Amino acid sequence: MTEKKYEFTGVTRTMPDGTILHEIRLLRDIDRFKFGDVGGWIESERNLSHEGNCWVSGSARVYGLARVYDSALVSVSARVFGSAWVSGSAEISGSAEISGSAVVSGEACVFEEACVFGSSRVFGSSRVFGGVRVFGTAQISESAEISESARVSGEARVSGYAQVAGYAQVAGYAQVSGYAQVSGYAQVSGYAHVLGEARVFGASLLSGGAMVSGGCGCVGGADVIGSDRCPRAEQEEKND
Repeated sequence: MTEKKYEFTGVTRTMPDGTILHEIRLLRDIDRFKFGDVGGWIESERNLSHEGNCWVSGSARVYGLARVYDSALVSVSARVFGSAWVSGSAEISGSAEISGSAVVSGEACVFEEACVFGSSRVFGSSRVFGGVRVFGTAQISESAEISESARVSGEARVSGYAQVAGYAQVAGYAQVSGYAQVSGYAQVSGYAHVLGEARVFGASLLSGGAMVSGGCGCVGGADVIGSDRCPRAEQEEKND
C-alpha cells in the first residue's frame, strides 16, 4: 500500500457550483517542498497521487475527475478540472486552466492565462503561455512555443522549435514545425504546412494543402491557398 504523501488540513472552500475543495498539507519532503508545507486545494484524493513528487501548491485547485501525478506541479492560482491529466514533470502555473480531457505531460509548461481544453495535448518541452487557447485535438510537442493570444485548434500540430504568437490561428489539420514562425493575425488551416525556417505573419492566410518551407516568408495580406507552394520551396525540391 502506498504511503500517504499528504493529508487534508480540515480547511475547506466551496466553489460556486457547490464543489467542496480541501486544503492539503505534506506529510513528507518532496522535491522543493517540505514536510508540513500547506499546499493548494483538491476535491478528493483521486485528484493528486500519493506517489512521486507531484504537488498542488499556492491557491491552485484540482477537482472533478482531473488527475495530477508523477512529478507534475500545479501552482499559484492555476486550475485543473474536468477529466484533464497533468503528468511527467509538467508545470501548470499562473492562472492557467487545463480542462476537458486535455493532457499536459513531459516537461511541458502552461502558465500565465493560457487555457488548454477539449482533447488537446501539450507535451515534450513545449511552452504555452499568455492568453493562448489550445483546444480540439490539437497537439503541441517537442520544444514548440505558443504565446500571446494565439489559438491552436482542430487537429493541428505544432512541433519542433516552431513558434505561434500574436493573434495567429492554426487550425484544421495544419502543421507548423521545424523553426517556423506564425504570428500577427496570420491564419494557417486546412492541410497547410509551415516548416523549416519559414515565417508567416501579418494578415497572411494559408489554407488547403498550401506549403511554406525553407526560409520563405508570407507577409502582410498574402494568401497561399489550395496546393500552392512558395517559390523557394519549389526550387528546393528541384534542387533535391
